[in-house]
Amino acid sequence: MIDQKFQDPFLTAKGEVRGSVHWRGLKTLWLNTGTLCNIECVNCYIKSSPTNDNLVYLTLADVTPFLDEIEALGEGAKEIGITGGEPFMCPDILNIMQAVLERGHSLLLLTNAMRPMMRPRIQAGLLDLREQYGDRMVLRVSMDHHTKAVHDAERGAGSFDAACEGLSWLAEHGFNLALAGRQALAEDETEARAGYGALIETLGLGISPSDTRQLVLFPEMIEGDSPPEITTACWGILHVDPADMMCASQRMVVKRRGEGHAVVTACTLLAYDKRFELGASLKEATAEPVQLNHAWCASFCVLGGGSCSA
Repeated sequence: MIDQKFQDPFLTAKGEVRGSVHWRGLKTLWLNTGTLCNIECVNCYIKSSPTNDNLVYLTLADVTPFLDEIEALGEGAKEIGITGGEPFMCPDILNIMQAVLERGHSLLLLTNAMRPMMRPRIQAGLLDLREQYGDRMVLRVSMDHHTKAVHDAERGAGSFDAACEGLSWLAEHGFNLALAGRQALAEDETEARAGYGALIETLGLGISPSDTRQLVLFPEMIEGDSPPEITTACWGILHVDPADMMCASQRMVVKRRGEGHAVVTACTLLAYDKRFELGASLKEATAEPVQLNHAWCASFCVLGGGSCSA
């Protein structure tokens, strides 16, 4: 039987009014620098790999109009997030980081801290940016688990040791760090934080495993999962505020292979679903409410309480 859920943008499969989220003002603009990555993870939600270039590298020229648009808002500095793929594979990554920081914004960059980050050119550039803007720059390193066996089963043999080497280098050179982890399906949050805490202590990272900004544990997103649909009544039933959803204050810039310009999506999770491509500018992309018409709107955001922002 075909699952009829998440089909109609305005009504659920039961005919109830679908939940939606109105724009509340920009908190975080995400830049997806492309889906190419040095590794291929089993459960990567965006299917990054060494061969997937469905989202191509952003250039500084792609990014500049969006930074100009933020400046025109006159609301001051924002959080700019950079994700991928692996951002340090993007040829223009250091120029993009420099442009973000020199305009006064804070920068949150997501990386696997492996070989692309450890190249001498990138290390030198990072050290220079840390010297200039270190207080406004956070590198959030993704670790699929705090144990080598589970992590390597997801990311490939040797990936745990390589990530630990990168983390140690960042800590040694005084970068502001955070970790992004996933709970194994068999452990609860307390167990996960204790496990990551032991890893943090071993590597001398100087971050607190109890701080939800320094150690972010994301809900699992399983492709093909069928969570409950979110209706307008769910906000009250679940005691959840729609203003806390990512799409209330965050957008992501992507550039699709074969297209001449970047576009804006509703959030970091739904880069491929054209229903969540909202326009070629922030103005266009914030004009209408976002209908919660995808399983991950329910499982990650509303029910899971997840957000990619700091």
